[in-house]
Amino acid sequence: MKPTVVIVGRPNVGKSMLFNRLTKSRDALVADLPGLTRDRHYGHGRGATKPFLVVDTGGFEPVNADGIMREMAKQTLQAIAEADAIVFVTDGRDGLTPQDKVIAGTLRRDAASRGIPITLAVNKTEGMNEEVVVAEFHELGLGDPVAISAAHGEGIRQLIEDVLAPFPEPKEDEPHEGGPKIAMVGRPNVGKSTLVNRLIGEERVIAFDQPGTTRDSIYVPFEKGGKPYTLIDTAGLRRRGKVFEAVEKFSVVKTLQSIEDSNVVLLILDARAEISDQDAHIAGFVLESGRALVVAINKWDNLDSDIRDRIKTEYDRKLHFLAFAECHMISAKDGMGVNPLMGAIDRAYAAAMAKLSTPKLTRTLMAVTAAHQPPIVKMSRPKLRYAHQGGHNPPVVVVHGSGVAKVSDDYKRYLENAFRDAFKLKGTPLRVELRQGSNPFEGKKQAPLTVSQERQKRRDKIRSKRLFGKS
Repeated sequence: MKPTVVIVGRPNVGKSMLFNRLTKSRDALVADLPGLTRDRHYGHGRGATKPFLVVDTGGFEPVNADGIMREMAKQTLQAIAEADAIVFVTDGRDGLTPQDKVIAGTLRRDAASRGIPITLAVNKTEGMNEEVVVAEFHELGLGDPVAISAAHGEGIRQLIEDVLAPFPEPKEDEPHEGGPKIAMVGRPNVGKSTLVNRLIGEERVIAFDQPGTTRDSIYVPFEKGGKPYTLIDTAGLRRRGKVFEAVEKFSVVKTLQSIEDSNVVLLILDARAEISDQDAHIAGFVLESGRALVVAINKWDNLDSDIRDRIKTEYDRKLHFLAFAECHMISAKDGMGVNPLMGAIDRAYAAAMAKLSTPKLTRTLMAVTAAHQPPIVKMSRPKLRYAHQGGHNPPVVVVHGSGVAKVSDDYKRYLENAFRDAFKLKGTPLRVELRQGSNPFEGKKQAPLTVSQERQKRRDKIRSKRLFGKS
């Protein structure tokens, strides 16, 4: 089993930069802003002689803090409880601070007392005398400090090798966990993080009654009914004109990247607020990305029947283009209607990854074109001859024929709906690509005529002159 290395420290000491360096990725948001990371962020470590998992945490705040800081502290303590090894990151340019001493005391109480090894890393030491910089950090009593620079990669390889040294070499490589990736998207404060915690059965991400609590895209592997899944908790998407902070702009980019990286998107709407144009914009982006889709209308509990009827009417009117997706009424806070969501996600994922038989696709094409032929354009009608599958997630059906450039978008949507109905593809968009049939003789020179063909050609000319004259 891979050891789990947890990175802790006070805000803005370079924990996320170190996380990205260890995972050789840019998964964690990095900016010169304290408190940017809030939830635990997991990744697969790369570049060391042994495989490992690495966990980025938010800035270590006092547990008795209020509001969002208290929730961040709870997340960090939970990560420490799961750790096999801890890297305590400090700032060499700021020197030893009172908050570093408080964190060191907490680590000695909660980690060292349980035998979890702690490595003290002094970050941002590039261009400085390392021995002088780390000298004062011996006061923390956590062993010899290690000078590193996460921004420049100095000392990182030796740091992680020292951290992993006590752990045995794994007998064999562990297989990568499969299963669908599920991106939770929606406007801010619709209950995405609450639903993540409800599905996995623990306070895995911070759920707080404040829009914009989640800033990064958090990947959460878990199992349900013996099947592996990965939930992706994303930042809420606002209208472009409402996004002002640079950090929030990065969060929006991470959310859009998470949608592209997912197999199924769970679009969450707020039943206590009207379905807005922004919900339609988010749904439109999911549709353009081609991802399978399940819709959940959250906060459905304790609503009057009139309000419920109004929400259903608004959904049918404003999001009518999502008719292919299943829609569930839920309460993430109370758990109402949450269990059926996983069944809907499984069905949407199966539809997105379905293998479509070429003979059945062609028979379906022949049936639907016989029932309703493509309209005539400029005195000619397009001819659609056969179809086959061209991809999945989303399913792509490639139709070959002649004059396909004249087929209208309306007729393409007719074909998409017909193929989706024929193969019972519930929960996934389907794309139809039209390809013009090629002329097999194009670009080829005519072969020379044989002697008998030359004689026949002369006889045909003589016969033509007798019948029609010299003209």
